[in-house]
Amino acid sequence: MENNNPIPSPCEWAGGVEKFEQLFEQLTDIFYKKVLQDPILEPVFRHMPAEHSKHVAHFMAEVLMGPKVYTAEYGDNALRHMVGKHIGRRLKEEQRKRWVDLLVESADEIGLANDPEFRSTFVAHLEWGTRVAVMNSQLDENPTTEHEQIPEWGWGEVKGPYEIVGSLFQKKK
Repeated sequence: MENNNPIPSPCEWAGGVEKFEQLFEQLTDIFYKKVLQDPILEPVFRHMPAEHSKHVAHFMAEVLMGPKVYTAEYGDNALRHMVGKHIGRRLKEEQRKRWVDLLVESADEIGLANDPEFRSTFVAHLEWGTRVAVMNSQLDENPTTEHEQIPEWGWGEVKGPYEIVGSLFQKKK
């Protein structure tokens, strides 16, 4: 028996573009309120601009194959811009773990899709992305170029080690 129904993107699965974007904005709003009260994370985010949570929502939605709002905002340098936010911050593993834990807790609070398939994709991206952010935060110069794009994270994907990020996320010609 042939299945002609295309597999939805993680964004589509979580309710479609409009709902997904609203959920991610709600998620990051709740999450960053917790961050600013957390003794481990507050020092890192205490001077965060008011629009930070919205930018993070746009980035996460885009990574999970949602609308490309983050790329539209930052253009060809979108990935370089995001990576640049972490350069020189010297983040620690304890901070990374706490960030992931609070974000997953916030996802539960807002009712983000919690089926095993979606959550494994969502958490896999958070784990991979935050580990890359910690590595980037130890650097003094941004290793990305305008030739790289924001990754898309689909179902059950493995992205590979950071050392090959550039080769994985080259812009399609």
